[in-house]
Amino acid sequence: MVDDPRELNLTIDLCLRIGEVLLSSGAGAADVTATMLSVASHLGLRHPEVDVTFTSLSMSHQTSPEDPAVLMIRNVKHRDIDYADLTQVDHLVRDVLADQLDLYLARTRMATILSTGHPWPRWSVTLAWGVMCASVAVFLGGDWLIALIASAAAMTIDQLQLVLSRRRLPTFYLQVAGGMVATLFAVGLAATPLKADLSLVVTANIVMLLAGIGFMGAIQDALTGFYVTSGARVIEALLATAGIIAGVSGGLSIADVLGVNLGQLVPGRNLGNHVLIAVVGAAVSAAAFAFACYAPRRALLPIAATAGVATLLNAVVSETGFGRTWAAAVGAFTIGVVAYGVAGRFRVPPLVVAVSSIVPLLPGLSIYRGLSLLAAGGSGTSQGIVAMMTAASVAVALASGVILGEYLAQPLKRETRRLESRLAGPRLVGPFRANRRETKADRVT
Repeated sequence: MVDDPRELNLTIDLCLRIGEVLLSSGAGAADVTATMLSVASHLGLRHPEVDVTFTSLSMSHQTSPEDPAVLMIRNVKHRDIDYADLTQVDHLVRDVLADQLDLYLARTRMATILSTGHPWPRWSVTLAWGVMCASVAVFLGGDWLIALIASAAAMTIDQLQLVLSRRRLPTFYLQVAGGMVATLFAVGLAATPLKADLSLVVTANIVMLLAGIGFMGAIQDALTGFYVTSGARVIEALLATAGIIAGVSGGLSIADVLGVNLGQLVPGRNLGNHVLIAVVGAAVSAAAFAFACYAPRRALLPIAATAGVATLLNAVVSETGFGRTWAAAVGAFTIGVVAYGVAGRFRVPPLVVAVSSIVPLLPGLSIYRGLSLLAAGGSGTSQGIVAMMTAASVAVALASGVILGEYLAQPLKRETRRLESRLAGPRLVGPFRANRRETKADRVT
């Protein structure tokens, strides 16, 4: 038990700082709560109370019924996804639980993590967003011209949003600017004699704008009972999507004023390339997203492989007639099973692998189409409702599939290690891991 008030305050503050990094990086409220409780319990706090919402964290502890409770609250102000910080904090938590760090060393290391800059320059992140959008364009059936235009639009959007974010503009306005820039690039392409599908230019950049939105985190919070946080994340996702709709609408209005005919612009319509090309495009886009979010380099190749396998299974199941929802569930379940093993081998949190790998399967485009059809009204209202219901079912399938996959992967990995220890014997290659007890003769030797 922690009896010193100073150590009690420092312990609660450390737990809140850990929870802030996890929550701002997209972790579910249940994971944040469990991590904070584990660290607090290991450092001597018995039965603390933790409350996690979308914008704040609170933790309290009462030493005895006669003493007043100590309560500390920390607001989550910044939501920049940084998987490098998330990975380092995850390692810090593991070291604390393994008794490799005490309270004071853990606080020093936490301060170092938060004060250290990003692991690579900002221009490389802009380039990664361009590679991601080019890969998404190929994934959806575009050619080299569409990929090139989508990549240029993505890098322009990233730089513009970076400038606007430094002026503290809300996310809604950043999404409006992004949607307008994507449409204006399509307008510029339409003004040339080149023949291209303008919908793919807008579609690829919409995927980029919606990639960091917490669709899966919202469903995960709902499945684990954190309904307030789930509702807030859903509202954030819908508001960000509404910003894209406003931006695209503004771009189309500019095209009308300039007299440029875009034809029938339908972002997110069901297009596709050859299955092998689509798999490669999905793999590259997932790895590029992970790089743009500062995931450790050692995890990029496993993330690409996981996304490629999930996309292939999604396409196979969808072609067999099971429908988009079940296909997404199978792909997400595969990601959940693989992510746990990959995360342990490459020393990154499973969240990094799961979220990055699931980007090609996200239903952001369906949500965009649903909201745009509902906003248009008229005969498109019924189609908009169907699109929103489809997007909701796919989001639930993705989140539940990933959670179920990781739930089953944990005991499976544990039993595999036990089996390896029992069967360890003469091997042709690999380390010898026989699990034998130390005998008296061994101790004497």
